[in-house]
Amino acid sequence: MADLDANAVALNLQNTLSPEANVRKQAEKFLESVEGKAKYNVLLLNIVDNAAADGLIRVAAAISFKNCVKRNWRIIPDEPNKISESDRETIKGEIVDLMLRSPEKLQKQLSDAVSVIGREDFPDKWTNLLPELVTKFGSGDFHIINGVLQTAHSLFKRYRHEFKSQELWTEIKFVLERFAEPLTNLFEAIMEEANRCGSDLAKLKDILSSILLICKVFYSLNFQDLPEHFEENMDKWMKNFLILLTTNSKQLQLESQICDNVALYAQKYDEEFENYLPKFVEAIWQLLVSTEKLAKHDIVVSNAIGFLASASERNHYKYLFEKQETLKSICENVVVPNIEFREEDEEVFEDNPDEYIRRDIEGSDVDTRRRAASDLVRGLCKFHEQRVIEIFSHHVVAMLQQYQANSEKNWKAKDAAISLLHHWHARNKLLRYCTINV
Repeated sequence: MADLDANAVALNLQNTLSPEANVRKQAEKFLESVEGKAKYNVLLLNIVDNAAADGLIRVAAAISFKNCVKRNWRIIPDEPNKISESDRETIKGEIVDLMLRSPEKLQKQLSDAVSVIGREDFPDKWTNLLPELVTKFGSGDFHIINGVLQTAHSLFKRYRHEFKSQELWTEIKFVLERFAEPLTNLFEAIMEEANRCGSDLAKLKDILSSILLICKVFYSLNFQDLPEHFEENMDKWMKNFLILLTTNSKQLQLESQICDNVALYAQKYDEEFENYLPKFVEAIWQLLVSTEKLAKHDIVVSNAIGFLASASERNHYKYLFEKQETLKSICENVVVPNIEFREEDEEVFEDNPDEYIRRDIEGSDVDTRRRAASDLVRGLCKFHEQRVIEIFSHHVVAMLQQYQANSEKNWKAKDAAISLLHHWHARNKLLRYCTINV
């Protein structure tokens, strides 16, 4: 088989960006014809690594490499192997360093490719991947550190969805033995660096990006079971999670992920987490009352309410919600505002009513403020049903009376009342009360 012409490959990569359809099709056909040739994928990586090459060609090479890996890395019995074993070893030996020293646009494509390769070869056929990644934590370069963390997140996030099996436990154990302690040390070091960076906004942005990725990796590694390392170092993690929630950083993704992390512990590891939960209830409560009703805050609000819902329905934590003023404050300041129909909701309903209904029905996998608030009501009712009914009955009656006073103007009040009734497992009792008192 003739050697590939690097210039021809680069030219055709450039032509895939042409505005002329015929030129693009010919270039795509050429690249498809050479995809199975030896050294093709290695050549693509060389183009990506060529700082003198045109930036668009390098991006095209990275995308082509990623797509080729997606199509061809998995070895299927009785089908031709388009990537030779020698090329596979060369790629695995070069791609991590290349990814970490590449600009962000290229790094993202290569990180995705590493994840695809990792799904097939890690850990059995790529045992040195984690040690290679971990050594980069000491670089002090947040571009490199974030590249490592993004790759780790891509590799480990499937642990959230995999069925339990001996093979899965073996892999997670392999990962924890090599990655858990370095991750904890990195988290502490980055939190200390955040305290030192002061008003350096550019550096703080990189630091917060790292912390967000660390929190995502933490969630994945803790999802299946509580690892011994994280149980022993829970104080380090929870102390810093609490700091991040109470510093008013306005980092919505980060706050949302931390809410997910502590909700996971509250739901699955409640005995081990019991001593930390009261402080998180207070912190997340303060986060909720200080967060605006804008659509961009929906994810953090729904996750925060979800945490409170998880805590409220567990016997261990029912004492946190026993005071009448606490219940009243949660119902009035968290549930009612997030049950109400907002202008943003009205826009979604007008633009796509089917989508609005789909995401709001019970059982939908889409998180919304209204569904989260409804879950919180059900959680509170588990141990405090009668008092919750008394609190909400007055609100429902007031909403319906407001609607009756001016049905055209105050239709949203009726919608909120109906929503509160509809999602409540005790709605029959409340409905009877409201019917009598309206």
